[in-house]
Amino acid sequence: MENNLIELTNKLQTVLASISSYESLDLPQIVVVGSQSSGKSSVLETIVQRDFLPRGSGIVTRRPLILQLITQRQTDAEEYAEFMHCRDKRFFDFDEIRQEIERETSRLAGANKGISRTPIHLRIYSPKVLTLTLVDLPGLTKVPIGDQPQDIEKQIRSLIMDYISNPNSIILAVSPANMDVANSDSLKLARQVDPEGKRTIGVLTKLDLMDAGTNALDVLMGRSYPLRLGFIGVVNRSQQDILTNKPMTEAIDAEEDFFRQHSAYRSIASRCGTKYLSKQLNSILYTRIKEKLPELRSKLSSLVSQTQQELNQYGDPAFSSGDLHRGSLILKLLTKFSNDFVAAIDGTSSEMSTKELCGGARIYFIFNNVFGSALDGIPPCANLSNNDIRTAIRNSTGPRPSLFVPELAFDLLVRPQIKLLEAPSIRCVELVYEELMKICHISDNKELMRYPRLHTKLVEVISELLRERLSPTSNYVQSLISIETAYINTNHPDFLGAAGAMANLENESKKKKKVTETKRRHMRTESPASSVVSVGSRAEEENHLVPNGVHKENGFTPTPSVNGVDNKESFLTYFFGGANKNERPALGPQEMMNNASFTSPLSVTSMMESELERKFEQASIQPTEEQLQASDREEIEIQLIRTLITSYFNIVRKNIQDLVPKSIMHLLVNHSRESVQNRLVASLYKEELFRELLQEDEGVAADREKCKTMLDVYKQAFEIVNNAL
Repeated sequence: MENNLIELTNKLQTVLASISSYESLDLPQIVVVGSQSSGKSSVLETIVQRDFLPRGSGIVTRRPLILQLITQRQTDAEEYAEFMHCRDKRFFDFDEIRQEIERETSRLAGANKGISRTPIHLRIYSPKVLTLTLVDLPGLTKVPIGDQPQDIEKQIRSLIMDYISNPNSIILAVSPANMDVANSDSLKLARQVDPEGKRTIGVLTKLDLMDAGTNALDVLMGRSYPLRLGFIGVVNRSQQDILTNKPMTEAIDAEEDFFRQHSAYRSIASRCGTKYLSKQLNSILYTRIKEKLPELRSKLSSLVSQTQQELNQYGDPAFSSGDLHRGSLILKLLTKFSNDFVAAIDGTSSEMSTKELCGGARIYFIFNNVFGSALDGIPPCANLSNNDIRTAIRNSTGPRPSLFVPELAFDLLVRPQIKLLEAPSIRCVELVYEELMKICHISDNKELMRYPRLHTKLVEVISELLRERLSPTSNYVQSLISIETAYINTNHPDFLGAAGAMANLENESKKKKKVTETKRRHMRTESPASSVVSVGSRAEEENHLVPNGVHKENGFTPTPSVNGVDNKESFLTYFFGGANKNERPALGPQEMMNNASFTSPLSVTSMMESELERKFEQASIQPTEEQLQASDREEIEIQLIRTLITSYFNIVRKNIQDLVPKSIMHLLVNHSRESVQNRLVASLYKEELFRELLQEDEGVAADREKCKTMLDVYKQAFEIVNNAL
């Protein structure tokens, strides 16, 4: 019974290692841990009773060695070994086994002293061994030697922790007896993952090399360092014994004599030595496996059902090769693909991702977050300055002054703003199209993946359907914007209108006046002295004489003149103005008019024409900056137009934000999901295409065979475990 359970774990371990993609069972195994030159390799060789491990200075074990020992029933049976990487070959020469381990180690770990995590699987059949599963790991080191990487210690510790962290593993901590146990690296690591010492068994080596008068009895009795599984002392062959090829049988006899004859160990001789260690390891491993049998059975049952389901997804190869069933298989796969496509859009798929939004949820996110945020980010009066609005108002009035704000200016200004909504609307269509393309490319159906040509054709047909619907949808969305710009409906019930806009402006104006008046009052209360000074200065100015000795009268200050003509007077005041006739140069002084002999050099008409020509020559056709500055009325008109544009733009934006998603759903999404199956059947359900479409992928066929092998192993293991219980 013991051997059957351990052989079961060995078989499962071998199969799981050969197919690394399958879930590990965390099988119980014995992990050998120790520092370099602690004697752990010698312990393993003594257990096997053969020399087969590489030897040398520095780090020798550079890859994990999973050693499976299997007891042969016939006592005279020949010993041999098998490697998993070359199963067809049996090794009867154990020196050749050592060479193969060295070659395989160098193949992956290199010729230097680096390490590799990939294990070597070795199975030894012998009548001299007890059935065991041991894992030999690289020895702990602290200082890199030769070409070893600088972090070699970190790499080895990480590798060891990966194996001993398995809660089902048994830690075989090897420590030399001639060193203080408190400083043992193997026991330190074991305590990190097994602080209570429930699954750690200690092995003391080199007991024969301790100083005279000293012994390790306290450690072996569990008094100085308690472990639930205890300590076992062993005496390995010396270096001289190894060089002289001392037989293993003699070495084991010498070990037994050492413990029987030693005064300190004589009382516990029956619990020391390699034979006792092998029996203990076999018993501990068996007990461990038996404890985990219920858990192992439930896990195997789950794995059997999962593997059976996975195998069913690969399909029956005989079903696709027969001419009678090809049509029904094609139809089944087409229906499955279309149903998965529709389910991804509707959100009813059982294989939805939990890491990111996809399918219908992603489309909803595009409508409400991406598209909505893009529209909200467009200012209603983007790219419209006050000067642009004022120019539009002036241009729309033509040569006539306007009594009211012209409606044509509002129409001219609001249409380009509505056009700004077109770009995010078209981008929304593209994003939904890309998401639908992503849905049809993602398929985890293993039965469909068996036929790569069929899958490629399915994707091509769906992609073509989506491309056909992209153009009509984009055109319709563009037409929605064109419809909004075609007729500006100022009678819309939500539109603010001129009266509402004026009311808003009046309210804002009143608020501004209140704020300004409050500031003025605050300033007057703060500086009363400055007001007195300003009043005194005004009185002084009034009593002061103006140039030419004339006082101010009635608040009027005459402006200085040059050559008797006011420098600010216009052409009309120059011609018609003047308080007396002497100030009218066109007519001349009264004395000159009364003089009959006086003849005017210019007539009135010729003087007006010359003056007009001079004025037009001086004037520029383009308006100056002073002329472009808005008047108070224009400022009010600008604010009024801006308010009206904002009100109408918000109405249109609300309409577009509602209509574009509806249009996309109707023209692109719903049309595609409703016609996908009909399009697939019409394009691919043709008898002349059956043979080409149902050509199976070689990789899928190999995966099916692996899955079938795993299912057989799981079923067999489940039967053994079930019978054991």
